[in-house]
Amino acid sequence: MQALQVQEECRYRRVVLADDHRVVAQGIEQLLVGRFESIELVTSGEALVESVRRDPPDVVVADISMPGLSGIDAMRVIRDEGYDVPVVFLTMHDETNMAAQALRAGAKGYVLKSAAGEELVRALDGVMDGRTYVTPTLAADALVSTGRPRYLLTEKQLRILEYVARGLRSKQIAYELGVSVRTIESHKYAIMQELGVHGTLELVRKAELEGLIRH
Repeated sequence: MQALQVQEECRYRRVVLADDHRVVAQGIEQLLVGRFESIELVTSGEALVESVRRDPPDVVVADISMPGLSGIDAMRVIRDEGYDVPVVFLTMHDETNMAAQALRAGAKGYVLKSAAGEELVRALDGVMDGRTYVTPTLAADALVSTGRPRYLLTEKQLRILEYVARGLRSKQIAYELGVSVRTIESHKYAIMQELGVHGTLELVRKAELEGLIRH
């Protein structure tokens, strides 16, 4: 009965933790027990790449500085080989330029070890929901340095935004996406809140200005 309860609590299938400091990795593992069915620990960039090749996980949590391949270089190898696995860096590097470099290379999250714990859990939940997460003290400068917009919208919200920009009404968008009109309205409200606007016309103008609409 207890094993079944743990399984029901798991939100995701598999995570790979890459950190050459075994004690740190084990601490992270304890934090994520119950959220993943499987947690694999590796201690180098090369081992991370091999793990992803063997069984692509739902997400990777990696340090940047590791023996051999760095975390960023390992992520590039994974990307080049066609694995679309989100990577969250958990690191001591608190420099904005390092965070920006990681994001430009394709990272979905950047969390400082000094602020780990519940923040890492929030970052993983956000990343698994399609958003990018950066430790707040670095977020604004790092996202600007990558040329990315600062707004955190899911892929579904970006699609809805595109439909809105094309002039489709909520009922039409709901039909296109196979969801209820109420769901579309809820997403539109969330998008407006994120962009700080109050109407459809203002929403489209700001979205175009911020480069959020991908025609």
